Amino acid sequence: MNPAALLPVLILAVGFAVYCLVDVIRAGEVRYLPRWLWAIICIGSIPLGGVVYLLVGKKR
Repeated sequence: MNPAALLPVLILAVGFAVYCLVDVIRAGEVRYLPRWLWAIICIGSIPLGGVVYLLVGKKR
């Protein structure tokens, strides 16, 4: 498999993690966990951490 074929997936994953991290930082309130812990979860478990944050932790 050509490593260049994985480049779009890598770019998408990093972009999603950056989006979630910026959202955690700019959010007025987050639910269930402290803001710093949500940031660690979003970065530490890409993309699952970001998905969990958006579904559970983000205050709508």
